[in-house]
Amino acid sequence: MKFKFLALALLPLALAACQSGDIQKAGDIAVSVLQQKNAATTLSSYEWSTPTGTAPKPLVLHFDAQGRLSIQTSCNGMGTSWKAENNQIITGDLMSTQMACDDASMQQEKVAADLFSKRSAPFILDLKNPEQPSLSIISASGQKYTFSGKMTAETKYQTQAETVFLEISPETKQCTGVAPQTCLQVREIKYAENGVKTQVDKDWTLFYDQIEGYQHNPAERQIIRIKRYEIKNPAADQSKYAYIHDMTVERATVK
Repeated sequence: MKFKFLALALLPLALAACQSGDIQKAGDIAVSVLQQKNAATTLSSYEWSTPTGTAPKPLVLHFDAQGRLSIQTSCNGMGTSWKAENNQIITGDLMSTQMACDDASMQQEKVAADLFSKRSAPFILDLKNPEQPSLSIISASGQKYTFSGKMTAETKYQTQAETVFLEISPETKQCTGVAPQTCLQVREIKYAENGVKTQVDKDWTLFYDQIEGYQHNPAERQIIRIKRYEIKNPAADQSKYAYIHDMTVERATVK
């Protein structure tokens, strides 16, 4: 995969000053938050997103605990190193894949570069509602962007995921769990070290649970990779697992 380094000019003091009032006014909040909970831990516990301009998808941030920031845009993937220090997010050189993008997506990537390309970005965390926190960041050009937080699955379930591959039939069937419902038909797939796939079962199995983020298509047979999390102390009518769609590995149109 090819990468490109995006360079920005040094931040002019005058541009930083235009938003300094916002940071100063929120100083007490920021200090309070940092005293209550480590900022780096908080940043890596959520997925952060915000719409930008007319880009078809939001700008999404993933701060991992190993010091890598992954940025999802409407077109290219971007990334850099990061750490939180003195109410600032400090980043290194910004890398990006090099796919051709529409104008709106390119503008969104410029926003990402303005925020995170080798700089110290002032930020404010608002955790008054831990279910829906907000993260405000001041860009190099002095613009404030506010991101909404969604708790990561690892944080929510307090466990690491097991990776599972499922083949999903285009045909669903009526089934009865706690109540009558429509079930997916699935077969678990496992891959050998040489990349050859082997089916665990020859027959389709009814899947009674929901897969978060997965959209079933009755015209396609798909193989998807999912993250399976064990739920601690599930309710009597609740599955012991939570399933989250990670990526679609294969898809084939059926007639």
